[in-house]
Amino acid sequence: MPAYVIVDIEVTDAENYKEYIKLSPPAVAAYGGKFIARGGRTEVLEGEWIPNRLVILQFDSIEQAKAWLNSPEYSKARAMRHKYAKSNMVVIEGA
Repeated sequence: MPAYVIVDIEVTDAENYKEYIKLSPPAVAAYGGKFIARGGRTEVLEGEWIPNRLVILQFDSIEQAKAWLNSPEYSKARAMRHKYAKSNMVVIEGA
């Protein structure tokens, strides 16, 4: 069953975050993931949530998404994201 990783990212150092943007796609692809949305225009339709930079990734399963997140291929990019941004991340099974 497909799974979607949804990340709300507040970039705190835009210049250094550019390197993260370059490093993350190969790691996502290595685990069969693909970007559905990545920092595009966001508009609040209801409620009080004001997202920063939204990213949506698709993987074949929750297990595959977790394998990517904890992978050696993503570890350097993940460390950079933690250093140059604040983020909230969830994974949800698709319908």
